[in-house]
Amino acid sequence: MALELVGGAALGAVFETLFTAVVDASNKATQFESSLKKLEETLKSINPSILEMKKLNDQLDHPKEELEKLIQILKDGEKLIHECSKVSCCNYFKKWRYANKIKALDGSLLNFFQVELQAILLRSSTQVLVLLKSKKFSLGSCEATDPPAFMVGLDVPLKELKRRLFTDGESRIVVSAPGGCGKTTLAKRLCHDQQVKEYFTDICYVTVSKTCDLIGIIKKLFWYNAERVQGFQSEEDAVNQLELMLKRKVESGRILLVLDDVWSGSKSVPDKFKFQISKFKVLVTSRDEFPGFGSTYNLKLLSEEDAKTLFCHSAIPEDGSSSSMPSEELVNGIVRRCKGFPLALEVVGRSLHEQPVEIWRSTLMKLSEGESIVNSEDELRNCLQSSLDALDDKDIMLKECFMDLGSFPEDQKIPATALIDMWAELHKLDKGGIYAISNLHKLCFRNLLNLVVTRSSRNDANEIDRCYNDAFVMQHDLLRDLAIYQSKQEPIEKRKRLIVDLTGNRLPEWWTKEKQPRSSARLVSISTDEMFSSSWCSMQLPEAEALILNFNQTEKKYELPEFMKQMDELKVLVVTNYGFCTAELTNFSILGSLLNLKRIRLEKVSIPTLCKTSIELKNLEKLSLVMCHKIGQAFASSTIQIPEMLPNLREINIDYCNDLVELPEGFCDLIQLNKLSISNCHKLSSLPEGIGKLTNLEVLRVSACTLVSKLPDSMGSLHKLRVLDITGCLLIRKMPKQIGELRSLREFHMRRCQRLCELPSSVTDLVDLKRVICDEETAKLWECFTHLLPDLTLLVPEEIINLNWL
Repeated sequence: MALELVGGAALGAVFETLFTAVVDASNKATQFESSLKKLEETLKSINPSILEMKKLNDQLDHPKEELEKLIQILKDGEKLIHECSKVSCCNYFKKWRYANKIKALDGSLLNFFQVELQAILLRSSTQVLVLLKSKKFSLGSCEATDPPAFMVGLDVPLKELKRRLFTDGESRIVVSAPGGCGKTTLAKRLCHDQQVKEYFTDICYVTVSKTCDLIGIIKKLFWYNAERVQGFQSEEDAVNQLELMLKRKVESGRILLVLDDVWSGSKSVPDKFKFQISKFKVLVTSRDEFPGFGSTYNLKLLSEEDAKTLFCHSAIPEDGSSSSMPSEELVNGIVRRCKGFPLALEVVGRSLHEQPVEIWRSTLMKLSEGESIVNSEDELRNCLQSSLDALDDKDIMLKECFMDLGSFPEDQKIPATALIDMWAELHKLDKGGIYAISNLHKLCFRNLLNLVVTRSSRNDANEIDRCYNDAFVMQHDLLRDLAIYQSKQEPIEKRKRLIVDLTGNRLPEWWTKEKQPRSSARLVSISTDEMFSSSWCSMQLPEAEALILNFNQTEKKYELPEFMKQMDELKVLVVTNYGFCTAELTNFSILGSLLNLKRIRLEKVSIPTLCKTSIELKNLEKLSLVMCHKIGQAFASSTIQIPEMLPNLREINIDYCNDLVELPEGFCDLIQLNKLSISNCHKLSSLPEGIGKLTNLEVLRVSACTLVSKLPDSMGSLHKLRVLDITGCLLIRKMPKQIGELRSLREFHMRRCQRLCELPSSVTDLVDLKRVICDEETAKLWECFTHLLPDLTLLVPEEIINLNWL
C-alpha cells in the first residue's frame, strides 16, 4: 500500500518506517501473522488522521512537543517489530510475550487516536474558527476553491494557458467566452495545477462579477498577503500602494493574479492591474474581450465527444441502471442541440436524470423547435429554461421557489434560513421548514442551485428542529439571470417579483416618474452598492409580503426606506449588508406601522437604536440577528419593555454576534417563546438565571459559545423543552442537577464539550429522552445510565472537519 504522507516531516517519516516494517514482518515472521495483520489494519485506518493532524499542526504553528508522545510510540513500535523478526518459531515463551507486546502496541495507538488526538484536533479546529472570525479573514480568501471533480475538454486549454503563462514575454491574458462555457472551472483547475503552483510562489484568485469594488479587491489582496492595510485615500492611492506591495513580494518569487468573471461594466478594473513588474502576471476570465489589456484566449465550446461525455455523466447513472435507457440517437440529438455549452449540457442532463424516455423525447422536440441556442446569451437562457419546463405540473411550487432566488445578489451565499422564512410566508409552506428544505434539495438535485450543508447541519440536524443555520445556497449567475429574465416578462404593474438592482443613485425610469405604477408584486428585492446615498424615492407596494434589502455599506448608516410604511401586507423583512464592515441600521420606527410583519432577519448591521423608539411589533414571530453588533445596547436602552415590544415572538436566532456579552434579561419575559438559538457568540459567558421563566420553550440551542461554563439551575422549569443543544461549549464541566426535571426532553446535542466530566444522577428522570448526540468520551458518561433509559440511543457522528460554512 502506498501511503500518502507529508514528505520530510518527522511524524510522517516515522509512521511510514513503522508501516513498512510491519508489512515486511508479516510476510516473514509467520509466527506473528495474525497480530501483525491486525496492527497493519490499524495503521491503515489511522493514516488519514495522521495526515490531518500534521496538516493542522503545521498550519496553526503548534509546538512540535505535542506530537512527541505519538512519535515515541511509533519509534518503540518499529524497534519491537525488528525484535519480533528474530524470535524463533520454537521459542513458545518469547512468541507469547512478543505477541502480547504487539497487541499492546496496537492498543496504545488506538487509545491515542480515540482520546488524545481528539483533544488536539478540537483545539486546532477551534483555533481555525477563531482565526476565521478575526478581521484578517473577514475580507474573504484569495484562494481558488476546488474545481469540479468531473471535468472534460479542458486539457488543451489548460496546456495552452500554461505555455503562455510560463513564457516571459506574456504577462496579461484574457480568457474569453460566453457565459456557461467553463471559464471559471478552467481558472480554478489552473490554480490547482501542480506545475503552476511550482512556477508561481503566490497565486491570488478574486471573483470580480458585475458590480466591482476595486478598493475592496485591493484590501483583500493586502490581507491575503499578510500586509497591513491603511486607509486608502482613493482608488488611485489603493492601486499605487498595491503596486509597491507587489514589487516587494516578487523579490521572493513569481506572482499570479486571477480576476475571475469580469463583466463589461467592470472592464476598467483589469487596466488597474497593468503593472510593469517582470514576475507579476494577470489572468482574466470574462464574457467580453479586452484587447487593450492583454492577449485573448478564446475558450472554445466542447467537442461533440466531450459534450456527450459531460451530458451522459449528468443524465445517465454511472452504473447504467435505469428503468428505461434512452437510445443512442436520442442522446446524440439532445447533445447536438446543446451545441457544446457545458452549463447547458449539465442542466439539461440533470433534468433528464432517471426520467422516462417520453420525457427525453419531449425535451428533444422542444430543443429542436428552439433552433440555435448558443449564438447569444438570450438563446442560452432558452436552453436553461428547458430545465424548468422539465419540472412536472405538480412541481409548480418548485418553479416558484427557483424564481425567488433571483432576489438575492449574484455571487453571494444565500442563507438557507432566509429562504425558509420567505417561502413559509410567500408560498404557505410549513413553518417548520421541512417542505422548504425539501425544495432546496430538489433544486440542488436538478443542478439549479448548489446547496452546501455544513458539518453541524449534516450531522446534528434532528427530526424535531430542522436546524439549517449553517447551510447556504449558491447559484450560477446565468441561472440567476434566467430567473430575473422570466420575472421581467410582465409589465411592472403585474410582476410577481419586483427585482431592482441599483448602481449608485441611478434609479430606473419607472421609479422616478411623477405618477409611479402601482406594483402588485408579492416579493420585492432592492440591491444597492457602496455609492448609494440612501435617498429613497416613494414606491407603491400595497401587496408585497416579502421585502429583501441588499446593500454594501462600510462604516456608514443605512436607513430603512419610508415607503415601507405603506406596505400593509409585509410579512417578511430580510436586510443584509454585504460590505466588509458592519453598518448601522436606522429608521426602525417604520416597523411599528407594519402590523402583519412576522419575520425579521438582519445580517451584519449595528442596531443600537432598535428599541429607542416605542415600537410594538405585535405579530412578529421570528427574529434573526446574524453578525449584528450592539444587541445588548439596543435592548438595554429600550424605552419600552421587551415583552410589550415583542408580545408574540416565538423564535430568536442570534448567530456570530461577537460583541454579545450577556443575553438581555428582558428576553426571559417573552413567555410565548418556543425556540431560542444562540450560536458562535464567543464573548457570551452565561445565560441569565431568569431563563426558567420561558415555560413554553421547546428548543434551546447554545452552540459554539466557547466561554459559557455552566447552564442556569432555573432551566429545570423548562418543562416543555424538547431539544437542548450545547455543542461546542468547551468550558462546561457538569450539568445542573435540575436537568432531570426536563421531562419532555427528547434530544440532547452535546458534542465537543471536552471538559464535561460528570452527569447528575437525575438524568435517569429524562423518561422521554430518545437521542443523545455526543462524542465518544461523553457517551461513556451516559453508558452507566442507559439501562435505566431503555429508549435512549447514543449517537456518535463522525467528525468531519471542513470549511464549507465560510
